[in-house]
This record gives sequence, C-alpha cells and structure tokens, in this order.
Amino acid sequence: MRKKRVLLLSEGFGSGHTQAAYALAAGLRQLSPDVQTRVLELGKFLNPVLGPLIMSAYRKTVGKQPKLVGMMYRTNYKRSFNRFAQLAIHRIFYTQTEQVIQQLRPEIIVCTHPGPNAAVARLKRLGLDVPLYTLITDYDAHGTWASPEVNHYLVSTPVVKRKLMDRGIPSGRIEVTGIPVHPQFWQSQDQADARSGLGLRSLPTVLVMGGGWGLMEEEDEFFTYMTRWREEVQLIFCTGTNEKSRESMLADERFNHPNIQVLGFTREISKLMDAADLLVTKPGGMTCTEGMSKGIPMLFYKPIPGQEEENLDYFIGSGFGEMLQSTATIDRWFRLIQEPYSSGKRRQRLQSKSSQQYDPQECPSAVLRLMQ
Repeated sequence: MRKKRVLLLSEGFGSGHTQAAYALAAGLRQLSPDVQTRVLELGKFLNPVLGPLIMSAYRKTVGKQPKLVGMMYRTNYKRSFNRFAQLAIHRIFYTQTEQVIQQLRPEIIVCTHPGPNAAVARLKRLGLDVPLYTLITDYDAHGTWASPEVNHYLVSTPVVKRKLMDRGIPSGRIEVTGIPVHPQFWQSQDQADARSGLGLRSLPTVLVMGGGWGLMEEEDEFFTYMTRWREEVQLIFCTGTNEKSRESMLADERFNHPNIQVLGFTREISKLMDAADLLVTKPGGMTCTEGMSKGIPMLFYKPIPGQEEENLDYFIGSGFGEMLQSTATIDRWFRLIQEPYSSGKRRQRLQSKSSQQYDPQECPSAVLRLMQ
C-alpha cells in the first residue's frame, strides 16, 4: 500500500518557517510509519537564482533596517492577499507550483509561510483538489496567513485562534496545536549527562543563540559583557550560519577561554538546551518554542519589530523569560544560576508549566487525525 504523502511548503525568510516544516515532517514520521514527507522552500526551489538573492536582500534589510521591517509588518497587518496579489505572487515566484504538486501527488499540503500558502490557495480556487493546511509559525496571526481556500489552520495559542476568528474564519477550521518542534525536543536529558556527552564542564551554563541566521555583530555589547563572568559561568555562543560573526568572536581574546565555546551551525541544540541553565536568544517562534519544551528560562534581546515582538509578549506573559534590558539583567541572572537548588527548582517549575500549556506531539498528531 502506498504511503500517504505530505508536502510541506516553506520559505527561508528567517529560519523558523522551514524549521517548523522539518519538525512537523519528523514528528509525522515518528508517529506514523505510513507517512512520507517532502519539505520544499518553494520559491528557492522554483527560482534557484532569484530566490537566494531575495533571501539575501531580506536578511540585510532585517539586519540594517529592522524598523522598516516592523513598519511593513504593521502596515499590512490586517490585509490578506487579495486575488490580484495572489496572481502577482504566483506569476513572479510560483509559476510552476501546480506542476510540482502534480509530480509529487501529495494527499495533503501544509504551508508554513504565507507565500506558498497564497499560491496553493489560488490553485485550489482554480480547481486543485488537495487539502491545504496552514501552520502559523509565530504567536501572532498576520493577515497574509488568512485565505478562504485553507481547509484547516494549526496555530500556537488560543489568542492566535481568536485573531483568526476575528477575521471571519470559522472556529471549526482552527485548531490550537502549538508550534511543532523536532522529536529531539520531546524529552529532556539529565543535565549532567548532557554536559558530559557534549564535553562541557560541570559549571553553571548559559546558551546564547541568535536564531538560524546566528548572532549579529551589532549585538556584541551584551555578549562581550558576558565574558566578564567566564571564571564562574560556562558560555556557549551559537552563531548559526553567520560565519563572519563566529570568526570575529574567535579573533577576540575575550572569547578565548576554556569556559567559552563559540559554535557555528550545529544540530545539537536539544542537547545544548538540556545542558544549559539559561537561554539567551532573540524571540523567534521556533527557538522560543524549543526552549519552552525544555523548560529552560530565557532572556530575550533585540526583537525584530513585528512578529518577534508578539512572541516576546507571549513568552514573558506566560512566565518563561524576561527582556534583557541591561548589563544588570545579566548580572542578576548569572548570579541566580550559580545557586544549584534554586536553579533546579526554577527549571522544574518551568517544565511543569510547559507540560500544562504545550504538548510537543500535538501538532503532528492533529495532522494525522485530519488525514484520516
């Protein structure tokens, strides 16, 4: 019997959309051996020359002009893609989408970015007979996610569900599933074992991340200040794909210490979160959901205006972290994690809170139920 095929379509504007697609794909395969998945960054796949240029331009805009990104997000917040916009998006970026779908013959399509979502919605309006599920990968519901052709929405929280309902989407077409994380994050490892397995020292440990694009050089004020604690605290900086940032940090003598590691891209984030006592991160939807699944306290820095601000509000309001306001915030938390009993109790409380609010298996389970 042929396996059920799930096509997951994303885009690389930030890493969270595609990470969510891969996480859902892995979760589906973990829960059901009868499911076959395929993840595509559709615009990049269809436009191998133009796609990376657009992503590079977007990345530079986020880094250099974040206020412009926020203004664009807020200006179009309530607007969905109308038929003209869908046509333009299809003609410019997604002209061969229908051929891809016909070739792969999926039972369902899951979109984790508004662009492919709009393209598939247009094809459905023109006669495509494949269910379309939309997975919103932040703790907000921008208008561009909404489309009458979507069969079902998978969202992070009841607040996001309410925002979609306010846009006229029936409650029965929206399910609160949380954002999926990779099965690696479904369970936590003992902290001492995680440190031992990663070759880390038995010290209070801080994991510093900047999302899939890594740490940006503009944020080095806080990071260099953290190195003042390098005798008492173990610091792990993950620069992701930002090799320039990694090279810059490695060339700085302040980061050359036995208790400091500067990592590039790594697939060990789950283990690193198990080993750490504190996560310092930008409030991207995926990274914060991974941190929540592990019950690790978080400090958030410099959110990109728009969805990251909404993510920030959610996680601070839910008690999973706070804003990194100043070096005084660093000093206070770096002292707190040196108290083993208090630090352990704090982690237990957050893990209990997380299990009450979030089931990491719910999103793939919901998709499997919808496929039946």
